Amino acid sequence: MVEKQIAARGVKDPRVLDAMRRIPRHRFMPTDSQARAYGDHPMAIGYGQTISQPYMVGLMTEALELHGDERILEIGTGSGYQSAILSHLTNYVYTIEIIEPLFHETDSLYDQLETRYPGYKNIHRKLGDGFYGWEKYAPFDRIIVTCAVDHLPPPLIQQLTPNGIMVVPLGPPARQYIMKVERVTDEKGAVTLKRTDVYNGVSVKFIPFRNDQGKSYSSQGE
Repeated sequence: MVEKQIAARGVKDPRVLDAMRRIPRHRFMPTDSQARAYGDHPMAIGYGQTISQPYMVGLMTEALELHGDERILEIGTGSGYQSAILSHLTNYVYTIEIIEPLFHETDSLYDQLETRYPGYKNIHRKLGDGFYGWEKYAPFDRIIVTCAVDHLPPPLIQQLTPNGIMVVPLGPPARQYIMKVERVTDEKGAVTLKRTDVYNGVSVKFIPFRNDQGKSYSSQGE
């Protein structure tokens, strides 16, 4: 999967590729879908949620530009696949899931896998609304959002360190673009946000970023 579907399409960071080789992706999918776990496509995981296609996971993870000591916040734990990859790249992973039964299922899965994959013990998990980040552990060097929103949540920008990076599917519900947002601070302390499309203008469609009432945070929410 890694060589043919991720590296062959342009993901080059050796640490990211190695981390993805180490993850048993099938364990993060429903039993009846595990036979298709290593295809390059998103898959349903229940509760109206999906696990992203491997290439997209690799692309977004590479865009974080991780070196090994960053504190990372993930918004949208889902089945836990993305945060498992991040745990191979840094010891400081914080992840938030808003759907309670999915949160408990994933929390239980991590408990099962920690003996074989001790790095998963470094994944701090929270049930809650990721729009507001996780102030207790802020600031974060990196933030990755795995659901779609049409604007950058102000609390997440505030919890990003100077010169930190956020990767997020940005745009209305029908179409988004994978954006790398860098919080650039100049010598006078002024902050600007530099946006880069890391998927070369190709649009995507992610599950909407919703609150605890199921309402999308996008202004054109579904």
